[in-house]
Amino acid sequence: MKKGFYTIMSAQFFSSLADNALLVAAIELLKTGGAPSWHIPALTPMFALFYVLLAPLVGAFADAVPKGKVMFIANAIKVLGCLLILFGANPLLSYGIVGLGAAAYSPAKYGILTELLPNSQLVKANGWIEGLTILSIIFGVVLGGQLLGHVVSHQLLSFDFPIIDTGISTAPEAAVAVIVSLYVVAALFNLRIPRTDAPLQPLGKESHKFKEPAPQRAPRPSRLRKAPAQTPSGDATAPN
Repeated sequence: MKKGFYTIMSAQFFSSLADNALLVAAIELLKTGGAPSWHIPALTPMFALFYVLLAPLVGAFADAVPKGKVMFIANAIKVLGCLLILFGANPLLSYGIVGLGAAAYSPAKYGILTELLPNSQLVKANGWIEGLTILSIIFGVVLGGQLLGHVVSHQLLSFDFPIIDTGISTAPEAAVAVIVSLYVVAALFNLRIPRTDAPLQPLGKESHKFKEPAPQRAPRPSRLRKAPAQTPSGDATAPN
């Protein structure tokens, strides 16, 4: 495997780890914030909403921009969603913004593998990515629970920056602040992803629009010469 593949794996692990830890923190935020009961089961559909709405667009965007940069932008969007939570925005809507980043991240994550690795290594590479993603889901849920636990949350809330008032006063908010740092780590790995030699496909170019095939002309009928008639003796007679 090329060195760049391990950078992609590292970025994927930290980004997915943060996604799943954030889900646990968002659930706790909704519980402690007195949100309507339907907000909690709506978190996952809200996260997946942009996967459906932007499916025709995010793939084209990932082909128009270097995929390492696309993944960096996607993690920046996730950080924005977390910051909205910390500034008091609705956790459900803010988690949807994180889903927007995840929707943009996914096609770039898989698309760069075909550009970076030979065909003979793609099955193995996808297996590593999928296995690492499942591992990050498990660890992310565990991490989210630990960040909300009494011991860890007490340590986080007791930490205070000099002069700066962060406004973080609850365990879920402290957990979100830590999760932001995970997205930042993932973004730093994104910056280290090598640029491949694959040509970019700019958006809006005429050459990428669907073109109807040109109508084919019917073949011109060939002029057939009349075959000479055969006499009973087998001699040919000239045509009239």
